[in-house]
Amino acid sequence: MTKPLISVVITVYNEEENIKPLLDATYDALKEIDYEVILIEDGSTDQTVSEVKKYANNRTKLIIFNKNYGQTTALAAGIDMAEGEYIATMDGDLQNDPTDIPGMLRKAIDEGWDVVAGRRANRKDGFVLRKFPSKIANYIIRQSTKVYLNDYGCSLRVYRANIAQNMGLYGELHRFIPVLAKQEGASMTEIDVKHHPRIHGTSKYGLSRTFKVMADLILMLFFQKYFQRPIHIFGTLGLLSLLIGFVINFYLLVEKIMGGDIWGRPILLLGFIFLLAGIQLITTGIIAEIIIRTYFESQDKKTYKIKSVYQGE
Repeated sequence: MTKPLISVVITVYNEEENIKPLLDATYDALKEIDYEVILIEDGSTDQTVSEVKKYANNRTKLIIFNKNYGQTTALAAGIDMAEGEYIATMDGDLQNDPTDIPGMLRKAIDEGWDVVAGRRANRKDGFVLRKFPSKIANYIIRQSTKVYLNDYGCSLRVYRANIAQNMGLYGELHRFIPVLAKQEGASMTEIDVKHHPRIHGTSKYGLSRTFKVMADLILMLFFQKYFQRPIHIFGTLGLLSLLIGFVINFYLLVEKIMGGDIWGRPILLLGFIFLLAGIQLITTGIIAEIIIRTYFESQDKKTYKIKSVYQGE
């Protein structure tokens, strides 16, 4: 059996009212393309699974999780299962439009891009709770990572399969997928895509998401600069701390030799704190280097458990 040209990975969670129009629109948009659709049901508590089974065609797979793992893990599972030469990702809430996928795929093929990212040109979300926090997050991510995309929050993207399947998704890093792709050496571009208001169901995002993104950004920056060489950050900070501690204690030693009283002075305690912190940071760096080597040399383990897989008829 030949591989499809594109695998469309769609994450769904409590989207029962959206399933039929979602699948109808996706099948219609891809009717001229050799495709497969992979839906990842992320522990829904409504009738999402039965709705997918009712309307799925024979090019559709449904991955059913045994509980809710989150969007990043759901995307990772779908990408792992994909067999296409290219992989498209999108949300299952009908805000992304599958009619954009053929154009994005053509751009990737014709111009040789590894990643074609969607940019919501006329975003249909509330300004205070969605657009404004997103603009702030996008600006900070661009300036911090030097990966210059305008819309990190748009899930609609098309990737070469070898790029998507080597990004190492886990946690809540789906917003940073372009950064992860860049680390794989991917070339990427961005094009305007359609965006629709949510009609059915409720949004799973809120203002608190901005703070989670900022926390993940710290981790992302570490991955981007020091993931394969953690000793460079821990060792540098450790040596700096040791140097400060040594200077302080050398100064106190000279003062003691000259007859001064150094016992009980806060600077003495500070000097020892810097020395101990330096030793601890260097030790942490060495341990981190051992862990990273173990990570690269160990077996590839998944971060999710699949309860069952359904193949549409």
